[in-house]
Amino acid sequence: MSIVSKNNSPLGDGGNHYQWGNNCDGWVLLDTENLSVKQERMPPLTSETLHYHEKSQQFFFILKGIATFEFEDKSYTVQAGEGFHIEPMKKHRIINNTAEDLEFILSSQPNTSNDRFNVV
Repeated sequence: MSIVSKNNSPLGDGGNHYQWGNNCDGWVLLDTENLSVKQERMPPLTSETLHYHEKSQQFFFILKGIATFEFEDKSYTVQAGEGFHIEPMKKHRIINNTAEDLEFILSSQPNTSNDRFNVV
């Protein structure tokens, strides 16, 4: 057992930080075969590519800001203190349509390694 934050991870020496999309940041808090937990930050007016996972379910918990989720051709607004669950095989993406940073925790079970398929 250990206490983990975006500044202190079992991966050590900053190895937990990664960048994705258009200047978005992520920090790996936990990474096992069966569970992945990440903290991510999206700058204003950024979005993720529409995709799905065959095996992984995901849960997004919004820490700061307002997220828009495109989920199976519908749009949902999720605010700080709220969460959004995505089941396997469901097309989705997260969008920050606001002028503020969006910060959230993303849990995936099992890990999404080799289980992401972009929708063209």
